[in-house]
Amino acid sequence: MKPICMTCKLFYRPHRNGVYFTEGMQRGREWVPYKVWVGDLWKCKGCGHEIISGVGFSAVSEQHIDGFDKLRTSLGADRININDC
Repeated sequence: MKPICMTCKLFYRPHRNGVYFTEGMQRGREWVPYKVWVGDLWKCKGCGHEIISGVGFSAVSEQHIDGFDKLRTSLGADRININDC
């Protein structure tokens, strides 16, 4: 079943597949890049609200792997940062 917008009472629609984003981890009072993930962007056609769903079980890359920062930038994952744990 597709995700549902509780505001509009409509199903979300697939908007873009293969959206890369960065999961951050807290180091002291600062958030630092930790993992790169990929999922699908869904959008509510009523209110325009967006969610990312369909994320895999394992990350595309992690901060301890060589080339992490370069890969993160080349995939565009540096544009969406999720700082929540």
